[in-house]
Amino acid sequence: MKNHGISGFSYEEALKKREEEGRDSLFQPISLKDCRLPGNILMAPMAGVTDLPYRILCKEMGLSLSFTEMVSAKAIYYGNQNTDSLLEHQGEPGLVSAQLFGSDPALMAEMACRIEEDFDGIDVNMGCPVPKVVRNQEGSALMTNLPLAEQVLSTMAKALKKPLTVKFRIGFTDDAINVVEFAKMAEASGVASVTIHGRTREQYYRGKANWQYIKEAKEAVKIPVFGNGDIFQEEDALAMLLSTGVDGIALARGIQGNPFLIRACVSLLSEGKKLPPVSLSERKEMMLRHLRLMVEIKGEHLALLEMRKHLSWYMEGLENAARWRQRVNTENDLEKVFQMVREL
Repeated sequence: MKNHGISGFSYEEALKKREEEGRDSLFQPISLKDCRLPGNILMAPMAGVTDLPYRILCKEMGLSLSFTEMVSAKAIYYGNQNTDSLLEHQGEPGLVSAQLFGSDPALMAEMACRIEEDFDGIDVNMGCPVPKVVRNQEGSALMTNLPLAEQVLSTMAKALKKPLTVKFRIGFTDDAINVVEFAKMAEASGVASVTIHGRTREQYYRGKANWQYIKEAKEAVKIPVFGNGDIFQEEDALAMLLSTGVDGIALARGIQGNPFLIRACVSLLSEGKKLPPVSLSERKEMMLRHLRLMVEIKGEHLALLEMRKHLSWYMEGLENAARWRQRVNTENDLEKVFQMVREL
């Protein structure tokens, strides 16, 4: 825990104190205005990862709320063909929010209103570190321009009927940590909750997430706060909640190739039970189901190409994984890919 910046926190002591006091489950429903989430485990949007097939699998594992991959408000306005597939959520169970990015307040509000009827909420990306997004003063670049960020959020909040949420980082650079100020601005703008990634834009995904800044932001606002960053096992989820006091967690890279982590988090947070390791047969069945969903929703060609990274992630920790990944990444026959999974 020292690596996450929480001074004086002991996971073991916090867990022992909680057991002695007999406190309620940490897996709790949360209200975002009129939208009632069944639990407090979210999946952070990840471009090229959290598409419809994968969101369906994660919902089946117990996910409380999902988000589409981030979509440009400008792309919706200009009728870009890719936006339809990114916003597709037919057949997805449970609650789903659409994530938009952009920096034009009026356009963001207009496009959000255009699509809000189809979703349970609208989320704004103010944390993306990708250069082409930042160059347009979008994503994490908005953390350097609080007046503009406030205008975007307040204009959207006034226009929308569904809950508006926002995801951002602890700051743009390591020398410009402004997460508390940003969280307070978001709350004052009318957002229903915030999700905070414990890294700066300068870090991208390097180093350790600093949970101390997430804790400070939580203490500064009254709206729900979801913590994000370095949750790779269920104990990390529990530690995030106990050490920072956040209302919930947002899983990201930890569920790449491991949707089972959601189920494990639900079990540990709700019942205090650590589930046994996922068996090879269960992992294989998940890989096959993921493949079938991709074929059903996206067709054989895209399924073959897009499943390569997912299948490689599923192989983490398995014997001869490197050789298997090399084969699957060059295999152009979908049925042979299915067979490769069955023969694991």
